[in-house]
Amino acid sequence: MVELSECFNFLLSRAQLVVNREFKLQLGAYDITPVQCGVLNCLYKEDGQGLKALSEKVSVNASTMTGVIDRMEAKGIIERRPDPDDRRAQGVFLTEKGYELESTATNTILDANKLVLSDYTQEQIELLMGILKDLGDKRA
Repeated sequence: MVELSECFNFLLSRAQLVVNREFKLQLGAYDITPVQCGVLNCLYKEDGQGLKALSEKVSVNASTMTGVIDRMEAKGIIERRPDPDDRRAQGVFLTEKGYELESTATNTILDANKLVLSDYTQEQIELLMGILKDLGDKRA
């Protein structure tokens, strides 16, 4: 049997738990979750995206995304609007309250990134980020 300390999945999952806990803690002060922050980030770049596109970009399944959007809508930070070209589809749009969170969410993520990576050199961080991006792109 493989030792857990030699299992890539275990090590990556354990690191994710540590990082996710820090991000939840930092973002919790503003009543948003890391996944909700990811949705906001996507909408800041392109408002009005559909649920399918957001699901793919944030890497969650469609049913999970529906719940995320429901909760964000209940908080008043996004709203769904019908697509004028396809009445079966809806776009997700930021509200004024959602736009007001942009600098706070961005700065909070940057600060959390700095905190969880503070023990590493810039070279190590760039190597790690490159590996993670490459792995995610190849297997997505």
